[in-house]
Amino acid sequence: MPMRADLARSIRLFRAFRSEQADQRAYYTTLATDTAAQLMEHVDLDGKVVLDVGGGPGYFATEFRRHGARCVCVDVNAGELAGGGLLGSALELPFLDDGVDVCFSSNVLEHVPEPWRMASEMVRVTKPGGLIFLAYTNWLSPWGGHETSPWHYLGGERAARKYHDKHGKPPKNRYGASLYPVSVAAGLRWARTTPEVELVDALPRYLPWWYRPMLKIPIVREFATWNLVLVLRKRK
Repeated sequence: MPMRADLARSIRLFRAFRSEQADQRAYYTTLATDTAAQLMEHVDLDGKVVLDVGGGPGYFATEFRRHGARCVCVDVNAGELAGGGLLGSALELPFLDDGVDVCFSSNVLEHVPEPWRMASEMVRVTKPGGLIFLAYTNWLSPWGGHETSPWHYLGGERAARKYHDKHGKPPKNRYGASLYPVSVAAGLRWARTTPEVELVDALPRYLPWWYRPMLKIPIVREFATWNLVLVLRKRK
């Protein structure tokens, strides 16, 4: 069945999102199922070689394999890497040029210090005619600070201190070390000015189809998007 990006879907995803800290497996399984449906609007996964950048625990890879893909994960964190994955940096992917049919990444871009270098690496390893699916949480969205939200609107360092004061421990995602401010505007600009790719689609990941026009409104889109998906095709 084709994915229906309606309000009921958004409500279902946000309900699952609220349980992330308590039941990560349930949340990521729900998200992986939904994301595979999004991805398959652009490519038939059956028989395709898919690289999941930063998908260490393997939730997305498991779902992609269910649809016939041959999927491998690359992650910099050995402790989170599922069996069969490769240890490596998103900034220097351990793959040859033009090696995979689909290069995928979910909510990793905001965790690397050079986000558009990572995006360019994803383009490099994708075959001509292949697909790049890149989703990330923009900094000014309500969840931009991750577990330190909404204090991140006061600044990254202050958000970390607020989190520590409340929970008695530092946050997992530390501003300037494992969490960096990326914007919707920067993602759209990179996608539209990178000559090797064609921008197939840009959409707010969790929101209904009728919310798309919000991406055309500068500044407002930074606060209202929540999570941006860029779908690109590598030029032949």
